[in-house]
Order: sequence, then structure tokens, then C-alpha cells
Amino acid sequence: MKHTERALIIGRWQPFHNGHYEIIKKISNEVDELIIGIGSSQRSHSLKDPFTAGERMMMISKSLENLDIRYYTIPISDIDFNAIWVSCVEALTPPFNQVYTGNSLVRELFTEKGYIVKKPELYNRAEYSGTKIRQKMLNNQKWEHLVPKSVVDVIKEIDGVGRIKRLNEKDY
Repeated sequence: MKHTERALIIGRWQPFHNGHYEIIKKISNEVDELIIGIGSSQRSHSLKDPFTAGERMMMISKSLENLDIRYYTIPISDIDFNAIWVSCVEALTPPFNQVYTGNSLVRELFTEKGYIVKKPELYNRAEYSGTKIRQKMLNNQKWEHLVPKSVVDVIKEIDGVGRIKRLNEKDY
């Protein structure tokens, strides 16, 4: 029986953007299957995390429709207990043998558990940043070119820009 190379990548994907897409496209050439963890899945409706886990899953699945990789999207909540966090992730996901992350804490926790951990090469980080994209939405600047077209469609469907603007309103 053939051994399947299955990797895990976890991100907040707030929103899923072209940089994320390029990283996943590159990883898809290195592994047979990819588990895409929706990090901080319990968080939504804030300026830092405006989109729900389900909305982020829609953004990702619609963006990856034409990419030739088998993947699973799994919501992963924060538990604020680092010593057991990897075990919690393992309980939620199919088995995997490597992890892609740019987060130093995640890298350390999975390395301590014996996983092969790779740091993905970031794709044009100066331009592709969820923080900057959300800021552009807030400031009525062009942002649509920074995300896959399907993500634009999801954000329009849920009035994501309106949500971000309403969340930014000051209560007096």
C-alpha cells in the first residue's frame, strides 16, 4: 500500500488571499493531500477576525476548486493550553506527517512532538496581508485584486465589507 504524504497547514485566513493561494498551490506539488486548519475558528465578528469559520471554509473551497489536490478543511479552535494543543489538533484531523507554518509557536509545538515542520515561502507578503486587506476594506480602497475572485464573491454575498465597517463604528 502506498504511503500518503499528508500535510497540515493552519491559518486564520481572514480573508483567504492570493498569497495563501500561492502557498497552497506550491504545497500541492509536494504532498498528496493537505489538511487546511481554520485557526481561531471560534472567533468572528471582530476587526481582527471578521469572518466565521464557515465563511472562511467557503472562501477556501471555492478558491481551490481548480487546484489539483485533495484537501480537507477542519475548524480548529484556540484552547490557550499550549502543552496539549497539538494533541487537540491531532484529535480533530486525519493523520498527517508534516506541518507547514510560519508561526514560531506552532513550529515549536509540532517540532517538540516529532513532526517534520516546514516554513512555507511567503508570497509577496508586502502586498498580501489579511490585516492590510481588511484595512483597505475599511478605508474604501481597492482590495478585490488581492484575493481570488471567488473570495470577492463570498465577501459580497455575506456583506463582509459592511460587517467590517459596522464593527469599526464607535459606540458613545
